[in-house]
Amino acid sequence: MNGTPDAVVVGAGPNGLAAALRLAAAGLRVQVVERGEQAGGGLRTEEVTLPGYRHDICSTVHPMAAAAPFFEEFNLDSRGVRLLQPEVAFAHPLDGGRAAVSVGSLEQTAAGLGVDDAAWRQLFGPLLRQAPEIVDFFLTSAFRRLPTRGVTGITRFGLQALPSVGQLARRRFEGEEARALIAGAAAHGMLELSRPLTAGLGMILAMLAHHRGWPVVEGGSQVLADAMVTALEQQGGEVVTGHEVTDLREFAGVPAVLLDTTPGAFVAMAGNALPEGYRRWVRRYTHGPGVFKIDWALSEPVPWTNPDVRRAGTVHVAGTMEETIAGEAAPAHGRVAEKPYVLAVQPTVVDPSRAPEGGHVFWAYVHVPHGSTVDMTEAIEDQIERFAPGFRDTILARHTMHAGEMEQWNPNDVGGDISNGEASLRQMLFRPVPRWNTYKTPMTGVYLAGAATPPGPAVHGHCGDNAARVALRDVFGIRHAPALRPAPPA
Repeated sequence: MNGTPDAVVVGAGPNGLAAALRLAAAGLRVQVVERGEQAGGGLRTEEVTLPGYRHDICSTVHPMAAAAPFFEEFNLDSRGVRLLQPEVAFAHPLDGGRAAVSVGSLEQTAAGLGVDDAAWRQLFGPLLRQAPEIVDFFLTSAFRRLPTRGVTGITRFGLQALPSVGQLARRRFEGEEARALIAGAAAHGMLELSRPLTAGLGMILAMLAHHRGWPVVEGGSQVLADAMVTALEQQGGEVVTGHEVTDLREFAGVPAVLLDTTPGAFVAMAGNALPEGYRRWVRRYTHGPGVFKIDWALSEPVPWTNPDVRRAGTVHVAGTMEETIAGEAAPAHGRVAEKPYVLAVQPTVVDPSRAPEGGHVFWAYVHVPHGSTVDMTEAIEDQIERFAPGFRDTILARHTMHAGEMEQWNPNDVGGDISNGEASLRQMLFRPVPRWNTYKTPMTGVYLAGAATPPGPAVHGHCGDNAARVALRDVFGIRHAPALRPAPPA
């Protein structure tokens, strides 16, 4: 880019790219600077096992992208991004060939839960009727502060979301299936499941399965990142890869700098420009457990005992709710679980383009202590074999990454924490520091725009979009952010 840009975004993950697109929509000259050789952050797709087998290195399933106002405005269809919906959004196999499954239909899901049919509908029916308002509020409230619609549904959700998922499940449900289903969803939050707010994590994800589904991107998550890069370049923006920013003085004279990084990385880049009080708050910011991840190339689909699980995009492999809770307690206390909660995704159930004809890709991860280098391959495959006997016979190749290697691949995954900070109640209310506007920093014109800011982790773009709106108002005097520019005619 010739000349000084109006705004620089450091980090080309989905939040950084969302921030850049909002700034570019205002007619600003925007440059995105990325440490890696490819844009995308957690949306990258690579051939890490065998040629032709395309694996999402981090994020594959995108319920938030399907529901988020930012991506609805971005209009994925017009950008050539197809979201594919598995017949079963997520499944939770149980011993004896049983399984609990969540599908798009609330009624169909509830009917499969036996004794908890009515209870599932009573919990999620009212929430589902106001799902757009609930999603909109929790993704944008840190910017707008007060809800403008759907107050009843938001209040109902908030009150039910506060306890632990175990408390919610025991109070609401009688059967193993419903309890396991919501606990498995809650475990995505990487928190010990006896802690407050885990009920809300399970509820929001279970609700999204009925609202917009748990889709995957046809061809791999990289397709979504590439579409965002293309849209930015069509507006005159620029993405520079292979450049690591170590000192914010590099951008002297740039009116606005937005950081899709960790808070710790911001402190390091700022040097002595930050007050000690802000530094202390950042030091108190907690990163949660890490993950150990395996990608497999398979000769055939995973041979789950329960046929419904074979149709699921996402599978929570843990057994009963009690086993799920125990599996998630171990990493929270610095231990490795003998029978861990395994979060698995089988993209080729709905997207055969990711593998050569007849082949399949499959991945799974478990939560481990922060920074752990323990090899969890055997524990993961043992859990899968428990519900899919003969699974190991389908493996053509595998690729593993322990928590430390996850951080090497993406520095935002500190200690393998793919959420850029623990999703505890305190840190979701004050993320990453207790300021009225957490996107603003003590440095004039510098804003935080990564998942360490509200609304937190997941591929929704709103950490970056919210930060960009603040920068437009504060730096450029644009109080009403312009709409994203539509895709040019094909």
